[in-house]
Amino acid sequence: MHALRSFLLRNRGLFLFLLGMLMFRSALADWNSVPTGSMQPTIRIGDRIVVERMAYDLRVPFTHVVLWHRADPQRNDIVIIDSAATGERLVKRVVGLPGDRIALRGNVLYVNGHAARYRPMRVAGIAADQAQPASYADESVKGRHHLVRLQRYLPSPASNYGPVTVPAGHYLAMGDNRDDSYDSRFFGFVPRREIVGRARYVAMSLDPARHGLPRPHRWALALH
Repeated sequence: MHALRSFLLRNRGLFLFLLGMLMFRSALADWNSVPTGSMQPTIRIGDRIVVERMAYDLRVPFTHVVLWHRADPQRNDIVIIDSAATGERLVKRVVGLPGDRIALRGNVLYVNGHAARYRPMRVAGIAADQAQPASYADESVKGRHHLVRLQRYLPSPASNYGPVTVPAGHYLAMGDNRDDSYDSRFFGFVPRREIVGRARYVAMSLDPARHGLPRPHRWALALH
């Protein structure tokens, strides 16, 4: 016991630093490695993303207790979800706000009865395209736009969905990889309290298809 106490006293500076870092990551900012392709092409497998934990709320570290409500998620935000429905932490895009009526028809998104606009795009470097050829498009809803990936030959059964109305205090979230994303179409609406941050940047990126070699062109990349 004496030896343990001496060790703790000698290294108290290190322990305080580590505790401070944990509290910083829990309450202010965090960084997460992305192991799945549900947000491709926007976020790629191997990206390490910076998460702004205070984008919407300041919370008691290591809890969901809100000390200060700063803002609510907006349509098109990429959010971090502590999902009770899946038991996992998810990265998805906000597609529907409380009160919105959302539908998909052949992977065309409808928001409150208005169809999104699509512009074909070329995207390179997605390893999944070798096994599952895909098309890419710039999806625009009310002036905000982002890329989506749509499989050419194996569309998801959820490419036709709804219409549904997003209830108060909830959001509808989808992945940009529309035919390969487990999202609100399957597990339901996301409660506001489960949205714990917003993804802002790719801090760094390693390519698993090339044995973890760096992808420098994706470092410090802003997400939108």
